Amino acid sequence: QVQLEESGGGLVQAGGSLRLSCVASGRTFSNYVMGWFRQAPGKEREFVAAISRSGSSTYYADSVKGRFTISRDNAKNTVYLQMNSLKHEDTAVYYCAADRGVGAPTIPSRYNYWGQGTQVTVSS
Repeated sequence: QVQLEESGGGLVQAGGSLRLSCVASGRTFSNYVMGWFRQAPGKEREFVAAISRSGSSTYYADSVKGRFTISRDNAKNTVYLQMNSLKHEDTAVYYCAADRGVGAPTIPSRYNYWGQGTQVTVSS
């Protein structure tokens, strides 16, 4: 079991940057594949980025590739999402997700643990 808590969301102007953080409870953080997903009003939850247990492998949605960077610090039980060059269409609630074993890290249903989400609003 893992409890996730996101932070770092807020209101930012287009072109700006935000860094989201997700802190996991317990001492088993390194056992979990971590992902970031987002959900805009009226839309389904979509994949943003994911990172392997060691951090050696990362995955990105085409829509954020080159702008967002996922990273993790297992010593701090924390995964980050650095978001640069933000666009209005990035506006959504961003969720941190975790699972001990994910065969397809881009699929939301493969993750068993989710944070409460943090709102990111990008003004244009």
